[in-house]
Amino acid sequence: MPATPPDAAAVPEPADDDVVEVRRSPRRRRTVTAYRELGRTVVLIPAAFSPAEEQRWVAQMVAKLRTREERRKRSLGGDTELLARARALSAAHLDGLAEPASVRWVENQHRRWGSCTPADRTIRLSGRLRSMPEYVVDYVLVHELVHLLEPSHDERFWALVARYPRAERARGFLEGVELAATAGAANLEPPTDVVD
Repeated sequence: MPATPPDAAAVPEPADDDVVEVRRSPRRRRTVTAYRELGRTVVLIPAAFSPAEEQRWVAQMVAKLRTREERRKRSLGGDTELLARARALSAAHLDGLAEPASVRWVENQHRRWGSCTPADRTIRLSGRLRSMPEYVVDYVLVHELVHLLEPSHDERFWALVARYPRAERARGFLEGVELAATAGAANLEPPTDVVD
């Protein structure tokens, strides 16, 4: 694990076991930013802030970040909403030909973003996707929906996936997340949610 920079303070957040890392910057004058990085919250503040200002701003920014994340989780919804989302994506990008019987969130997929069983037309998405941008979740859904039409990763499969307009961008995002996870380097993972 990399050492905490000398100008950063690790502050445990009392609401849960989340760790908040405060990074002070002499170049930062007024702005405060917060984002998630490798399972912790990073708050960037001006170096001139007093301890009281730091405490106030950290609490405010962590609360804003949590609110945004909760809003995102609600917009993605549960399994019923996920199934409706999959059907809408099939209609929009696959002429409605991919018809899943069920789509659900699972917490036991740590090496895959999603999986599909064409025989019973079920799709499962990793709960890790809940913190990612919606276009990335939609890409994984489209990918798994295409498996209902084409089980292998052949040319036809990728041509169907490419009907989703943000497919390449989403694949690049997921590749970056995977690279950061395997390399374990904090500076390789782009922030998943930034609050200014």
